[in-house]
Amino acid sequence: MRHRVAYRKLGRVTEHRLAMLRNQATALLRYEHLTTTVPRAKELRPFVERLITIAKRGVAGSRKSPSQGAASAANGHLLTARRLVMHDLQDREVVGKLFDTIAPRFASRPGGYTRLLRVGYRRGDSAEIAHVELIGSEFNPRTKGEKEAASTESAPKAKGVGGRLRAAADRLRGKKEDAGVRTKEASGGSSDEPLEGEAVEGAENVAKAGRSAKSAQAGKGAKRGAAAAKKKAKPKS
Repeated sequence: MRHRVAYRKLGRVTEHRLAMLRNQATALLRYEHLTTTVPRAKELRPFVERLITIAKRGVAGSRKSPSQGAASAANGHLLTARRLVMHDLQDREVVGKLFDTIAPRFASRPGGYTRLLRVGYRRGDSAEIAHVELIGSEFNPRTKGEKEAASTESAPKAKGVGGRLRAAADRLRGKKEDAGVRTKEASGGSSDEPLEGEAVEGAENVAKAGRSAKSAQAGKGAKRGAAAAKKKAKPKS
């Protein structure tokens, strides 16, 4: 019979279990939310809350220092609390956040610093999943999806090949017009005269019209030649 046998073994030896809880506690205090299985979450809650309580006591003891002797004793309380916490948390940045931000936040709370939410079952082995978070830092899992949706709505729609070519032509035409304006300003000419970009565009249009006229005349000549050939080839009755 398992009388007075506390904690879950979680299928691991003691050293592996402690290392896993320390890593999860570090991640929970850094990001303030964590997703894991329900048995691990139930073991993680008392582990993290004990560290927060130690940090609270150290911060509370360091604040009541009316005299110099009491100040040195308060600093000793804070140092002792940091050493006890660093026995389980090896990350100095996380320890600093715990004493500077998290412990003062829960100064007036007598316990229950974490919340456990069951979120469903894991695909594959159907293990029950839980979301662990610190009180006061509620995590919204839809925030990322909402941000992505907003970014996609604000972004312009993708253009086809024709749209990209037209945009490139507009950019080139704008560059030519800007170059014409700069050269006109540099030469000191009047604004009534055509700009260099407009002149280039007009020349291109004239050239296109000439080519189309030549092709039309060539087509008419070919038709006339074919009709004459048919008349010559027709036998006389």
